Amino acid sequence: MLLQLAWKNLWRNSNRTAITMAAIFFAVLLSVITSSLKTGIFDNLEKNLVSFYAGYIQVHKNGYWEEQILDNSFEVAINNEGKILSTPNVESATPRLESFALASTGNITKGCMVIGIDPEKERKITALQNRITQGRFLTASGEGVIVAEGLLKRLKLKLNDTLVLIGQGYHGTTAAGKYIIIGVVRFGTPALNDKTLFMSLFQAQDLYSAENKITSYVIAIKNTANLNSTSVALKNNLNSNFEVMTWGEMMPEIKQHIQTDSNNMQIVQIILYLLVSFGIFGTLLMMIAERRFEMGMLVAIGMKKKALAFLIFMESILTVLAGCFLGILASIPIVYYLHAYPIRIAGKAAEAYERFGFEPIFPTSLHPNNFISQGIIVCIIGFCLSLYPVYRVLRLNPVEAMRR
Repeated sequence: MLLQLAWKNLWRNSNRTAITMAAIFFAVLLSVITSSLKTGIFDNLEKNLVSFYAGYIQVHKNGYWEEQILDNSFEVAINNEGKILSTPNVESATPRLESFALASTGNITKGCMVIGIDPEKERKITALQNRITQGRFLTASGEGVIVAEGLLKRLKLKLNDTLVLIGQGYHGTTAAGKYIIIGVVRFGTPALNDKTLFMSLFQAQDLYSAENKITSYVIAIKNTANLNSTSVALKNNLNSNFEVMTWGEMMPEIKQHIQTDSNNMQIVQIILYLLVSFGIFGTLLMMIAERRFEMGMLVAIGMKKKALAFLIFMESILTVLAGCFLGILASIPIVYYLHAYPIRIAGKAAEAYERFGFEPIFPTSLHPNNFISQGIIVCIIGFCLSLYPVYRVLRLNPVEAMRR
């Protein structure tokens, strides 16, 4: 009966209820959008630096990461790849041979990072083919190279032009070759876009005289939440000649940057929650002031304060739940729109973001946790604030309350 009465009481003064619901509605809406933006921005950064190049985990020969030279490469072995793929949570693995060379054409020479890849296996991990802006992707035994857009501009070349690579091969041999540019790839971060060149693994091994050699296995995992446990399992499966590193260990400055910015965003969200709390609390104070005479009269004619307090509490709970539900519903299309058409930064601000390794776009995340967690947080805030009207009812003096 009290629940039914609470629902009817909400609509006796629809304007007051609408104002209270609106405060909660906009609180949830802003919280969800803020949380989705925070998650989306850092997911996008991680995707650009990790998913399109480094992978979530890499396996090297011991000492390679400290001294990244071809002499620290290792031979491809079926049993090693089998151990990697049999590890729980590992989805796929691809071999790479990475080294440095001078890319030359005419009088222009630029240093570049040469990455030999297995095109078919690379597709499953980094989706490099989706970054192709001109030309075509590599084949396992085909000739030609794919050049990053920034490096191509520095060399003043275009698709189907020829460039020369000169470097040092395995055990100090001379590495030199002439290759046709069959594709152009674009990365969101200048660190990759200005110096990267891809060729087939077979070509790279031939260029550097490193037959059947690779410098790393790049690994994709099924569940990124289990990244550290997967890394530990890989270390246990492989022998002591190998080192297993997560993307955070390979790029600690990026991980630290994400953690720092995430903490800063949490402070912003706490401030938002404080503003939300004041907004909801203000509407509750308005409700108490307007209904002071009514509550005093109900107590005077015999209604117990506990029953009245429970009735007011139920009204507040129903208002909070309705506002949260409507706020989540309204946030879904907005978040989906900002995911499909992310906020783009232009001008000098965009250049600053790119200089620090960010792609200058702000997409939202579609992860359900952003909707659920923010709805729950605002609900908890609303429930806690709803205790204040209960306190006021329990301390109510009916005589004073009925005075005009």
